[in-house]
Amino acid sequence: MNASGLNTIALIPARFASTRFPGKPLAHDTGKYLIQHVYEQVSRADAVSEVIVATDDDRIFQAVHSFGGRAEMTRADHPSGTDRVAEIAQHLDADIIVNVQGDEPELEPAHIDRLIALMADNPDAPVGTLACPFPPDADPTDPNANKVVLDARGRAMYFSRSLIPYPRDCNGQPDDPARWLLHIGIYAYRRAFLLELAKLPPTPLEQREQLEQLRVLEHGHTIAVAVVDRAAVGIDTPEDYAAFVRRQAG
Repeated sequence: MNASGLNTIALIPARFASTRFPGKPLAHDTGKYLIQHVYEQVSRADAVSEVIVATDDDRIFQAVHSFGGRAEMTRADHPSGTDRVAEIAQHLDADIIVNVQGDEPELEPAHIDRLIALMADNPDAPVGTLACPFPPDADPTDPNANKVVLDARGRAMYFSRSLIPYPRDCNGQPDDPARWLLHIGIYAYRRAFLLELAKLPPTPLEQREQLEQLRVLEHGHTIAVAVVDRAAVGIDTPEDYAAFVRRQAG
């Protein structure tokens, strides 16, 4: 049990297949598997009692066990990482399940702790997530960078690949990227809600935007959002990985 009073387990969904970077979790140029870097970062969060990799691939399963981590096998037919972690969560005794992407080896443990504190401070919210201001060199109009707008209480009003809010007085061009919030794709779920969420069918806005967090909002549920200073650099491509390897060496 952590200081928040919430028993928290972090699950890292990991699959071998990737369109832009096949075998990504097993990339090993630093001397550690990429999934090991993620696992170790998450383990450093004070509020997390246990870390588990959820995978459908025996190679990833064996790699996690080789460095002393815990992995659980899942079905191979899950449409999303959320469904994969929900399968494992059925058998866990936890208040909070944190879903951490398996391609963020530089995720800050303090941000995970901030997310757990958010759930403790918002007992009526079934889901929590993080956001940060866009950095000066980022482009908020990029559809691959998901935006979120918040209400006065810090609850998500909407997520979108489009530029929201739209700067009408600037002809649709962001004058200062930091005025927009970049959504960081880490989630904390109350375990019971996660199990229910996995049973809900995809919703129209979710399918239109291809953002599964919209399923929560479309069904009338609340997502609490904590704003942190910055986002970790994710590994989407071999080029991203090469840059990470250089950072590790430097």
